[in-house]
Amino acid sequence: MNKAYMTIRVPALPVSVQIHRRTAGIIMSLMAAVAVLALVSAGLGDYRIMPMDVLRAIRGIGTEEQVLVVQTLRLPRILISMLAGAGLAAAGTILQCIVRNPLAAPDIVGITGGASVGAVFFITQMPGLYDIRLLPVTAMAGALIAALLVYVLAWKRGVSTVRLVLVGIGIAALLSSLVSMLLIMAPSSYSASSAYIWLTGTVYGANWDNVRTLLPWMVPLLILAWFAGGRALNIQQLGDDIAAGAGSAVQRQRLWMLLLAVGLAGSAVSMVGTIGFVGLIAPHMARRLVGASAGGLIPASALIGACILMGADLVGRTMFLPHDVPAGVFTAAIGAPFFIYLLFRTRNAR
Repeated sequence: MNKAYMTIRVPALPVSVQIHRRTAGIIMSLMAAVAVLALVSAGLGDYRIMPMDVLRAIRGIGTEEQVLVVQTLRLPRILISMLAGAGLAAAGTILQCIVRNPLAAPDIVGITGGASVGAVFFITQMPGLYDIRLLPVTAMAGALIAALLVYVLAWKRGVSTVRLVLVGIGIAALLSSLVSMLLIMAPSSYSASSAYIWLTGTVYGANWDNVRTLLPWMVPLLILAWFAGGRALNIQQLGDDIAAGAGSAVQRQRLWMLLLAVGLAGSAVSMVGTIGFVGLIAPHMARRLVGASAGGLIPASALIGACILMGADLVGRTMFLPHDVPAGVFTAAIGAPFFIYLLFRTRNAR
């Protein structure tokens, strides 16, 4: 047995993942970074709280103002940023692995656009039925329809990775127009305004209902992506011919992985709106740290995505007081130049 690797198992599931001990150390460091960033974020704002007082406030100890600010105003917002950032990053990792293209991300190939259409339709066209618990379902339904449409249009004796990306970009543009049309046709100005604010990509106003809604979706999907998807993604990265020669059902695995990415991205988008580029940036950063093996890449990418979105929200909340700038503004400001850089690097490599 190679002592350089360790095996992680889930007792309740017949699955396991093997990762290098160095990779495990990096993942532990990233977990610590997420915890530290969450602690710092909970203490910063127009009302500052020292780290030790934050820890006491989380336990319900401290002044009434500290407990209110930490538990009611900041902690739900931090947890939503953490969960959504992890989900978007994991979805981006899955897409980049199955498509074998560094430009793949949920917002680029149309999955985020589909989730936006589903959520905006629910918010604007069915205000009487609005329930936050149903929002992830409608967003994932929209993302699923978009993903299946991309998959069908990209099919030609199998799904070519290049066609999948090109069709996805076209569908994303179409869905963006559809979202605009839904906003224009909204029967209520209030619902249209709510949808527009949601579309900017923000965690402003997040509460414990949002956390309780997202948590049951995100945690199982992340675990499934790590344990069940790791081996399949490693095989997918070898190429269709090699994967098929190794006995892998390439197209079926690709479809299941695509559906998993849909669930992760759709549930995240339902709570934070169309925050872009997290699913593009985080996998590249993680790959630099832990390599291309999905067993380490997925958790590292998820943790980096959590840090990116938490950091973007912290900057938007504290750097422009008294204004609260949406986190999506900062992820776009970083992600757009990064996408252009990747585009030129990919073109020059050919």
